[in-house]
Amino acid sequence: MRAVSQDPDRAGRIAREAVDSSVIQAIGYDPDLALLEIEFISGDVYRYHFVPRRVWIELRHAPSKGAYFSDAIREKFPTSRMT
Repeated sequence: MRAVSQDPDRAGRIAREAVDSSVIQAIGYDPDLALLEIEFISGDVYRYHFVPRRVWIELRHAPSKGAYFSDAIREKFPTSRMT
């Protein structure tokens, strides 16, 4: 999926919650903007745009956050890297 060109601060801060994963450190979601934010163990933070609330809920409850991310999110939504 293509990257979204936008000012990352335009959406403001998204509160993230720590998760138990060997790949993902924390996740957050803004339902008004359908914007998912993922902080990886590496420290990289990405925003995924136009993410339905259902995907957010499924990610939060997935037994393996990394597997769910790979199957349902990676390369499925426009993405922007946070700096």
